[in-house]
Amino acid sequence: MAFTVERLHWSDEDLGSLPFPKRPMTIRSSFGSGLSRRAEDPPGILWAIGDRGPNLKVKTMVGRYGADWLSGHGGKSGAKVMPRLDLGPRIAELRVVGSRVEMVRSFRITSEDGTPLSGLPVPGSVHAASEPALDLDGNPLDPDPSGLDTEGIAALSDGGFWAGDEFGPSLVRLEAHGRVVARFVPEGVSLEGARYPVKNALPAIACKRQLNRGFEALAVSPDGKWLFLAFQSPLAHPDEETYKQGRHVRLWRLDAAGLAVAAQYLYPLDLPESFRRDVAKAEVERSDLKVSELVWVAEDRLLVLERASETTKIYRVELGDELSLPHEHLDVATRPTIEELSGGEDFPLPVLSKTLLFSSDDAPEVAADLEGMALLSPSELILVNDNDFGVEGAGTSFWRIRFDQPVLA
Repeated sequence: MAFTVERLHWSDEDLGSLPFPKRPMTIRSSFGSGLSRRAEDPPGILWAIGDRGPNLKVKTMVGRYGADWLSGHGGKSGAKVMPRLDLGPRIAELRVVGSRVEMVRSFRITSEDGTPLSGLPVPGSVHAASEPALDLDGNPLDPDPSGLDTEGIAALSDGGFWAGDEFGPSLVRLEAHGRVVARFVPEGVSLEGARYPVKNALPAIACKRQLNRGFEALAVSPDGKWLFLAFQSPLAHPDEETYKQGRHVRLWRLDAAGLAVAAQYLYPLDLPESFRRDVAKAEVERSDLKVSELVWVAEDRLLVLERASETTKIYRVELGDELSLPHEHLDVATRPTIEELSGGEDFPLPVLSKTLLFSSDDAPEVAADLEGMALLSPSELILVNDNDFGVEGAGTSFWRIRFDQPVLA
């Protein structure tokens, strides 16, 4: 399928800077974690979501900013420094006008009483691991049972949204102005003290997600009946070593009314060496690969954004009853697990077939770290990268991909 690529004009809002020995930390607006669009939206309207707020690894704070006093604080796996707790999960309404993307408005995600929610991690437990958060002095920050790391968005015809969260992992139902209606977490997860209703509606196996690899890819059918989600990576089931060798990502079709899993599918990841832009910089491991976005294009047909860092690929997949897994594979006790089987040569379970529509290896001008994708027209996609609030120097860029035929064909 032939395509053309165009970068659209956009400028990140400057949110201030913090002084450090090596250089100031400039913080900018960030809305590249996910994109969505309603069928009823006026032409060009998009909905974008940002994640928890600025956060950096201790190693980055020391190396890039000279924060040497943090050197002894990076021992615990996944530890992140959060320099601006006032910047949390936020949604933006955007408009594509010609070759520009314009900000229409933005609003914070809030609790029932309208209080903006933090991006602090939720308390860890035997059911769900959580990464520790540190302040600028290296002191641990208390977890927040209401905290969200929003990484995906699906806009609904009633004006509200579904958001995908990496912490729980969880699904969050939002009203039109960002108020949380309810947060849906896996069985066994307790978020006592959360400032909104919490419901244990998802299978317990979701807690086996690898740290920081929860729900990032969401899509909804136009009638709102079906919600589709993909884990970002294979599960760490039964352990992290199994995750590192996994080749298949679980994709769920959920009944949006009660969030029961109606079907579970397996999306096969490409070979690591096929991500050419990444390979040119360093060796690529299976654990570097991710699914970051889904787009509904027709009944039982989705677009999937699969990526490493530099290379992004867009595939079309078709779902069907014959490809749905037996229900036993939603049971955390089933052995061998899908992920244990996934690391072997002869995989015995059905997987989705993939049709490649686009690879950024064929469009080197396109940015790295693409996470958001939406369909502007039957033959026109818009992509956006996650700039991580600009704390490592990246800026947000929007890219319009025009195909010579409809992508739903």
